Amino acid sequence: MSLSEAKAADSHGEKAVERKSVYVYEAPVRIWHWVNAFCILALALTGYFIGSPLPTVPGEASANFLMGYIRFTHFAAGQILAVFLLLRIYWAFVGNSHARQIFYVPFWRGSFWREWLHEVKWYAFLTAKPKKYIGHNPLAQSAMFVMLTLPLIFMVITGFALYSEGAGRDSWEYVLFGWVFTLFPNSQDVHTLHHLGMWVIIIFVMVHIYVAVREDIMSRQSIISSMISGERMFKDEDD
Repeated sequence: MSLSEAKAADSHGEKAVERKSVYVYEAPVRIWHWVNAFCILALALTGYFIGSPLPTVPGEASANFLMGYIRFTHFAAGQILAVFLLLRIYWAFVGNSHARQIFYVPFWRGSFWREWLHEVKWYAFLTAKPKKYIGHNPLAQSAMFVMLTLPLIFMVITGFALYSEGAGRDSWEYVLFGWVFTLFPNSQDVHTLHHLGMWVIIIFVMVHIYVAVREDIMSRQSIISSMISGERMFKDEDD
C-alpha cells in the first residue's frame, strides 16, 4: 500500500494517516525477522560444510568431533527456524495487515501489477521518482513470497525429511515428512534440491540487504530501522 493511498483510505479498513511515521511491523514480526536471519546464517554456513566437508582435521580422528558439532548446529538452527516459521504463520492470521504480506501475492489486482512495474523501473534506474509505501512495495512483496516464504517452507519440509533418514522410520520426523521420499525415491535428489534451496535464499538475502540500504538512502523512507523499531519514517525531499 502506498503512502498516498493510506492518506485517503486503506482497503483493509485502516484509518487515514497524515503523520510522517507509521507503526507498521509489530514486535512478533520483528523478532521473527532477526531470529530468521541468524538461523539462515547458521544454516547456510553449516549446510555448506555438510555438503562439502573439510578435507582433513589435525590430530587423531577419535579426538575430533568437528563435523558432529557442525551437524548439531545445523539441526538445532533448522528446528528453531521451523518453530518460528510456524509462529510467524500464526501471526499472519492474528496480526495486522502488514504481517500477511509475505504470504500471498494479489495477482488479481491490476493496480498491483502497475505498481510492480513502476518498482522494476525504479530499481533499474529508469525512473527518478519513487513511490512510498507503508508496508512492502509490490515488487518486494512478490519477491519475498517467491524467494523467501516458499523456499523456507520447502527447506523445512526437505530438511526434516533428510533428518528422518537418520532418526529412523519410527521417528515423528519420518511420520510427518517421510512422504517426501515417495516423490523423490532417491534421497540424493532431495539433498540436491535442499542444497539448491539454500542458494535461492542466499541470493534473496544478498538482494534484500542491497535493496534495503538503497531504499533507506534514495527513497527517503526508513527501511532498516523499521525492522528494529517497527516505525516506518517518511522524510521530506528537502530533509
